[in-house]
Amino acid sequence: MNFKNKFKNIEGKTWFFIIIVVSYFALFFLDCDLFYSSINFFFTILIKIIPVLILVFVLMVLTNYFVTSKIVLKYMNKKGITKWFFVIIAGILSAGPIYMWYPLLADLKNKGLSYGLMACFLYNRAIKIPLLPLMIFYFSLKYVVVLSLVMIFMSVFQGIVINRFMKING
Repeated sequence: MNFKNKFKNIEGKTWFFIIIVVSYFALFFLDCDLFYSSINFFFTILIKIIPVLILVFVLMVLTNYFVTSKIVLKYMNKKGITKWFFVIIAGILSAGPIYMWYPLLADLKNKGLSYGLMACFLYNRAIKIPLLPLMIFYFSLKYVVVLSLVMIFMSVFQGIVINRFMKING
């Protein structure tokens, strides 16, 4: 294999990393103060975010360990507000690409899950726990709390509207 083919086999993420490293080396030689300022800023953010990321990781591990399919079906069969709370929490805690959730939602739909509850689940997937620390850092805790509460409220409102609309047309 020649030298040119070796470069073609390098993935995009590797190229990105190489470009960042080269940029930092260039910055170190061109403007040493800016380089140290950048490194200092990086470590300051990292130190602020690490405790929250550890907490998020622990919560995700505990959730994956204790939340089983039996528990999901138990709460999906509840009546009233309990089912809505469960769907909101499940949407927030869900991870992975959205298309991976479609077969599960279709299966739950066949077992009685309403379109409104599916919409509520999908709406709440926009609240991502691992991203909250960064969002708080950039915008403020008050903003993130208000935005999250509005999104949760609107997901329930949207679910109710969809349930009513689907009953009219269904």
